[in-house]
Amino acid sequence: MEILLAKSAGFCFGVKRAVKLANENASDNTYAYGELVHNKDVVQELAAKGVKQYNKNIRNKKIIIRSHGVHKNILKDLINDENEIIDCVCPKVKYVYTIVEKYKEDRQIIIIGKKDHPEVIGINSYCDDKGIIIENLDDIKNIEIKPSIIVSQTTNEQNFFKNVTNIIKAILKDDVLVYNTICSATKVRQDEVKNLAKEVDAMIVLGGVNSSNTKKLAIVAKEYLDNVYLVENIHQVDLDELKKFNKIGITAGASTPDSVIKEAVSSMENFDNNEMMEAIENSFKRVRRGEIVEGEVLYVTDNEIMVNIGYRSDGIVSREELSSNPDVKPSDLFKPGDTIQVYVIKIDDGDGNVVLSHKRVEAMKVWDEFEQKFENKENVVAHVKNVVKGGLTADVDGLKAFIPASHVAMRFQRDLNKFVGQDLECEIIDFDKAKRRIVLSRKNIEEKQFEDTRKEVFSKLHEGDVIEGTVQRLTDFGAFVDVGGVDGLIHISEMSWNRIKHPSEVVAPGENVEVQILNLDEEKNRIALGLKQTTKRPWDEFVSSVEVGDTVTGHVVNLLDFGAFVRLESGVDGLLHVSQISRDHIEKPADILNIGDEVTVKVTDIDEENKKISLSIKALLPEPEKKEEKPRVKKERPKKEFKPEIIEPKQDEFNTTIGDLIDIDLDNLGE
Repeated sequence: MEILLAKSAGFCFGVKRAVKLANENASDNTYAYGELVHNKDVVQELAAKGVKQYNKNIRNKKIIIRSHGVHKNILKDLINDENEIIDCVCPKVKYVYTIVEKYKEDRQIIIIGKKDHPEVIGINSYCDDKGIIIENLDDIKNIEIKPSIIVSQTTNEQNFFKNVTNIIKAILKDDVLVYNTICSATKVRQDEVKNLAKEVDAMIVLGGVNSSNTKKLAIVAKEYLDNVYLVENIHQVDLDELKKFNKIGITAGASTPDSVIKEAVSSMENFDNNEMMEAIENSFKRVRRGEIVEGEVLYVTDNEIMVNIGYRSDGIVSREELSSNPDVKPSDLFKPGDTIQVYVIKIDDGDGNVVLSHKRVEAMKVWDEFEQKFENKENVVAHVKNVVKGGLTADVDGLKAFIPASHVAMRFQRDLNKFVGQDLECEIIDFDKAKRRIVLSRKNIEEKQFEDTRKEVFSKLHEGDVIEGTVQRLTDFGAFVDVGGVDGLIHISEMSWNRIKHPSEVVAPGENVEVQILNLDEEKNRIALGLKQTTKRPWDEFVSSVEVGDTVTGHVVNLLDFGAFVRLESGVDGLLHVSQISRDHIEKPADILNIGDEVTVKVTDIDEENKKISLSIKALLPEPEKKEEKPRVKKERPKKEFKPEIIEPKQDEFNTTIGDLIDIDLDNLGE
């Protein structure tokens, strides 16, 4: 008689975890809510340690929550009664809880599984007991045609789940999300049983009579084999009946202890204890510390992944041993069913699990691969992590690299923090595998790219061309403009037809501008650009649109004693003479005007030969009203009666003659 033992028979990860937690907390003060797992041997072992079955009105005790879970309201009540919860619920089952709770508001929840199974009851509670449970095909009629989501009892049979899912998708016209939440351990066991059943004459399936996953194993075996024995232990089998078979297969449900499996093998005819142990050992792969092996990912949590490496125990890869990136989540890297290479750190972590590392395997490979890239002068992509003294640290394929500040970019970078979090293509300028040293340069890449771009740009440009560009940065003397990967300069004198003090008066960084190429010098890598050349001359625009007598607006740009200069909308300046500012007399323009003031003026003269414009505000002001002059009435003064004053001459006065006055002797004049 030949005995063939399924490789994955016995405890799965979830059951192993539950049994370990329960045994660690077993005491006279501990109660179990339902059977921890569907296996009498496990339940009896806990009872022997003092664990009792839960009943109502228990407070301040330790309560073991079975691996299949409970209704969420029951858990809430247990916590409210101040009990300490020993949560042995399988992480895979909890994962189904999160899916159902996430979609319960937006979608119809469809659960494929046994209606009275504790796991299904627990799952349904997380959608407020409103889920539609599909135990058989007749239950599909209860489904409404609306957006839905499908999950499964973790111990379901794969073919049944697929058949039901296909029927539902056809009914709902694919408006359904399907989550195959059947535990990967269940799938692996079912696949192994299917293959094993094809080789043997009879199959013994060990497990609890209430165990769903054990029953599913028996169902799968019966699809290929008539002689299938579903028993809790080997004592329930008539060994004499088994003698007629040449090959007998043995498998066990996920809740079946190793002791039950070993007892079954040892009890088979023609096998003693040594032969039994040898058969079990030979069914497993041998692994050694420091060895790199390949396995299949069974389960993924937030902190670790479990891997089947073909050994008697599954292996665990902690989050820290998954990747050199501490921020990465296990679910970002792997999913159940993925093939993974791992490094064996320990054969036994004390709980029977093999301690594995994926990071170490990758590191060993990456250094070899990186050495090849260095020798082949390949560029790499570096993810910048931090700013350190002298440069940046970066991650390249999980390896730490350094980028000196002088090699971060072509131009000097005062602030390196802006590069943190960026992915930069770099050249490997120094590599030492023994010292684990990698030095990179982004500048070298940029210089090569710039040289290629520069040659291409200069080959396409010609003096006099009008092209588009983007303003990169401003200086006091002009603006640098990107014209296809190469910078050209617009000198401040070529920015505007009017005089400006700074380029910021005309352009701003990031602005798209149309410029004319004034000069090209490929040897010196210089491109002279003009901005004003792409616009109409202000004077030409002015004379074509404005005539003497027109009213225009402008802004005061300069104030002198004899007048103010006003810049009109076309960009030309006109003179507003001090005498033309107001009808009232003013000493100087600054008395009533300020630079920047907007004014409305009348064009009084255009001197095209000398390009001069005369403006007037006064001409727009109304004439002052003239005051009416009242006729002046001449008042007549009263006439005074004239009375001549009679002056009596003195006697002496009348005796004076004309001759006396001129000293002539009149009496002797004739002589």
